[in-house]
Amino acid sequence: MNILVTGANGQLGTHIRLRSASSPNQYFYTDFQELDITSREDVEDFVRQHNIDVVINCAAYTDVNRAESDEATADTLNSTAVGYLANAMASVGGLLVHISTDYVFGGNIINTPCRENEPVNPTGAYGRTKLNGERAIHASGCRHLIFRTAWLYSEYGKNFCKTMLNLTATKSSLSVVFDQVGTPTYAGDLANAIVTIVEGGLDHGHEGLYHYSNEGVCSWYDFAKTIAILSGHTACDIQPCHSDEFPSPVQRPSFSVLDKTLFKQTFGISVPYWTDSLSRCLQGIKNTI
Repeated sequence: MNILVTGANGQLGTHIRLRSASSPNQYFYTDFQELDITSREDVEDFVRQHNIDVVINCAAYTDVNRAESDEATADTLNSTAVGYLANAMASVGGLLVHISTDYVFGGNIINTPCRENEPVNPTGAYGRTKLNGERAIHASGCRHLIFRTAWLYSEYGKNFCKTMLNLTATKSSLSVVFDQVGTPTYAGDLANAIVTIVEGGLDHGHEGLYHYSNEGVCSWYDFAKTIAILSGHTACDIQPCHSDEFPSPVQRPSFSVLDKTLFKQTFGISVPYWTDSLSRCLQGIKNTI
């Protein structure tokens, strides 16, 4: 197979690159410099010239706050470009693997883990544009796997884990919100799941929408406390606070725990518990220092 990975220099893209390094299949790793996915012509030309069978789209506009003042740009990358990739794969009968988000929820009061058929109701521009991307895929008619994920972190790039690792090492005290609940997702685990499914042909007959995050539930406060404990940064006094103590242009989901039942039953892939994956990530960060 010829497999195109867009956004290949981001957190998830980097882990897919590492996971697929010894694959017998041909991977093409691109970022915006190598392939402008906001250009329909560029996408169609690349797919045709390289006989692409699968696209794994890791590219996205992920600045949640900035999206509120620049929704047009966010929509171009999160929806319009996704439509180009989807249409290109539809034209060749290929598979599009796309990453979406828990931010498609938020406007409804949900007290149980969100299933794939839960009514969507995003509260901000980021969630709206990602939902538009999902709809563009459905409209294209292409074979697809959409994975909604949440709270993505890794050894690479900027993310909550690395920020907290630095702050708990350098600050004597810290306040972190406790009234937003979800599940951290280690990019290495999601990358492993995606490559396992694609390489094993597990997508055939199982195309559709799935939820994937690590197992378990926590708040951002719990996440920060666990990072500090596992990294030995116990001198930092971490206190819980309310979201309204940190004014934001967007209302984030207060409860967006994702139900992984459908994913596990369909693909038979175990999902690690979030603290186990966090320990592996922190060890990976330590090994690179």
